[in-house]
Amino acid sequence: MFAFALAYPYLPGAKTDAFKGLSVLVGIMVSIGASGIVGQATSGFILMYTRTFRAGEYVRIGDTEGTVDGVGVFTTRIRTGLGEELLLPNSLVLQHVTRNYSRAVPGTGYVVDTVVTIGYSTPWRQVHAMLMEAARMTLDIATAPAPYVRQTALSDFYVQYRLVAYTPAERPAQRADVLSRLHANIQDVFNSYGVQIMSPHYMTDPAEPQSVPKARWYVAPADLSEGPPQSDDPKR
Repeated sequence: MFAFALAYPYLPGAKTDAFKGLSVLVGIMVSIGASGIVGQATSGFILMYTRTFRAGEYVRIGDTEGTVDGVGVFTTRIRTGLGEELLLPNSLVLQHVTRNYSRAVPGTGYVVDTVVTIGYSTPWRQVHAMLMEAARMTLDIATAPAPYVRQTALSDFYVQYRLVAYTPAERPAQRADVLSRLHANIQDVFNSYGVQIMSPHYMTDPAEPQSVPKARWYVAPADLSEGPPQSDDPKR
């Protein structure tokens, strides 16, 4: 590039307006291309020096989920649970929220979480107990840290429940298998108690109130250690 700059005045036709215009066009094109390369490289250095994730960690970047194979200057390599290798431009990685499942658990292993939405007519204690039962049935779900359930949203027609558990699996394919078995067990448990996994939607108000009377608050397999309620009066 330096040699070309020195030789430029001696090129045939270098002083013509056409040649000067072409030179400006080429310069603009090179500048635009270089800005993209510089941006990618800058993103790569940011990822490496901030240690957003490291090779071997299990992450979710946007809609992409898998194990980090490596972080380069221009791209990040992700290995999915299906064995696919994805190359993500580093600038794209910085534009999305990154969830690092590996750092939520001490040592090796990953977080395994899933969401179900159930109508308000099903007691929430029963849903919690069924999700916990499904987690206990699933091979490779750790007992410590213990799984837990959170109600993450109260929508117009249903409640959103998130089951969070941990697996000591070291490979992303193992995590995918654990999640698949967990989903199967959730279906089996809900079916065994006659609870549908679906999100109801209503065009008009239902004929019956979509609420749970106090007498049904502890429907199996909910914890009965406190005993069933003695009255429908919520103040008692």
